[in-house]
Amino acid sequence: MNRAQEILPAGTWPNTSASDRIALDYDARHRRRFRYVASAGTDFLLDLARATVLNHGDGLALDDGRIVEVIAAPESLTEVRAETAQELVRLAWHIGNRHLPAQLEADRILIREDHVITDMLIGLGAQLRHLQAPFTPESGAYANAHSHAQQHEHPFVFTGASHGH
Repeated sequence: MNRAQEILPAGTWPNTSASDRIALDYDARHRRRFRYVASAGTDFLLDLARATVLNHGDGLALDDGRIVEVIAAPESLTEVRAETAQELVRLAWHIGNRHLPAQLEADRILIREDHVITDMLIGLGAQLRHLQAPFTPESGAYANAHSHAQQHEHPFVFTGASHGH
């Protein structure tokens, strides 16, 4: 079985050279090691050093030289909007306080469909719309600490203090 141990970031390789494509939702794009079968039948093992989020347009370089293009598959999402930027920030705080994955954009927030959360957001005055779209939530402040730390030295060390709940 072919293995994919290298990710070719979107835009750094000619996607016309892809021998196959694979459409994955967010959870399936956030892996370290998993067996996949792409749309034209290419069977391969994703085998990375650490769990990584695969982005839309990334290429997975297989051992035999072929490249499988990653497509971000549409998911059932809720679009959250507000009358003002201040209200949207307030809604973002409530979403974040519940530790929900969220895709933040200038004028909207995308979250996965969840009737309990949508009821809460309606109660807070949000304007909601259900849609099917690719989902790429924020990865978090420390998600890339390993690669960032390798680029330059940091004088401070995070001690892991609790945030109080």
